[in-house]
Amino acid sequence: MNAKEAIAYVESLQALGSRPGLDSIRNLCSLLGNPQDNLSFIHIAGTNGKGSVSAFTAAILQEAGYKVGRYNSPTIRDYRERILTGNQKITKEALGRLMAKVKEACDTLVSQGKPHPTAFEIETALAFLYFCEKKCDFVVLEAGMGGLLDATNLITTTQVAVLTAISMDHMGFLGSSLSQIAQQKAGIIKPGCMVASAQQHEEVSAVISARCRELSVPLLTVQTEDASCRRCGISQQTFMYQDKLPVEIHLAGTYQIENALLALKVIEALRQRGTVVPGSALIRGMKKAKWQGRFQVLARNPYFIVDGAHNEEAARKLVQSLQFYFTNKKIIYIMGILKDKEYEKIIQITAPFAESIITIRTPDNPRAMDAYELASVAMRYHPKVTAAGSVEEAVEMSYLLADKDSVILAFGSLSYLGIVMDILEKQNR
Repeated sequence: MNAKEAIAYVESLQALGSRPGLDSIRNLCSLLGNPQDNLSFIHIAGTNGKGSVSAFTAAILQEAGYKVGRYNSPTIRDYRERILTGNQKITKEALGRLMAKVKEACDTLVSQGKPHPTAFEIETALAFLYFCEKKCDFVVLEAGMGGLLDATNLITTTQVAVLTAISMDHMGFLGSSLSQIAQQKAGIIKPGCMVASAQQHEEVSAVISARCRELSVPLLTVQTEDASCRRCGISQQTFMYQDKLPVEIHLAGTYQIENALLALKVIEALRQRGTVVPGSALIRGMKKAKWQGRFQVLARNPYFIVDGAHNEEAARKLVQSLQFYFTNKKIIYIMGILKDKEYEKIIQITAPFAESIITIRTPDNPRAMDAYELASVAMRYHPKVTAAGSVEEAVEMSYLLADKDSVILAFGSLSYLGIVMDILEKQNR
């Protein structure tokens, strides 16, 4: 099996959807020799910020000299981005070879009358195999949906369980209240690990604290006062960490300082467990960390920004950044949202800050909302809304509407932002 065949095989299984529970991934990994048992994990769950916290944490550990594996989804431009060692994507050769091995195990399970593993379960098992093969010192493992019943929660060797900001999302699977969702996310906390948490809503904090007390595990929580002397720029942000360490990051968005603080808590927890991370490595890692699709500036004059805000809380964070960086600027939206998201709430929060809105249907995604249907909802909150026939058309329209001092913002689903990036590169914007 080559890489192209491997990707086609996984994509053919998307129809299986999500199947919460650990029986299938447990059976699959057992046939593969339980590679996850030979790895040390930093396990990250939460609603927003998982990718950014993962990027900061991995960059710091790499600068400290450790070999770091990283598993994240969804990806923006290349399927292989979801499985990284250092800053390198899984090789095409390894992807094809290991997928053939995983497929053989899946076929065995089916022959035994067991359910075929889902695409996410297969990708997770393959990642475990690859990280073992690469002899990673740490694996920064991003949960898919939820935590307790997520395929990644098969692991038993968690060093630090990390909980990013938790808010309402995936209610059909995780529950209809914040406390129910928090219980699912906090399911990644294991006996013997440490826990690092972002600042949370009161009812979320109560759930996390109770879980930590139940398992007698230490909890480190980000505090507002951890960062002083904040300076937030579109190209660079700086702050003093606990009044003694100067930190510089190059991920834009006012919310990224909070994500950086959580990554620093992860490193603090690892240090308490005996991991050596010099202060110089911490500073270098923070400065070098990169993550695509989160308030990412692709072009200037006019600004063209992409952001993966796809739920209510992320929309609020996005608006905060727009207000901070671009007060009194003409802002043009390109908006593509999946139909199983709270699209009306997202529109309601963001629409007041737009000069005009262009809607698109996210290509090649069965969950995509039709551009005209999305436009009809947006018209309830904004007078200037146009549905575009394609992402290419939307980009062209946005530039026609903009002048050099305007801001074009493409947001909603991460799944189409890679197309936007490709279009701008081809046009040499």
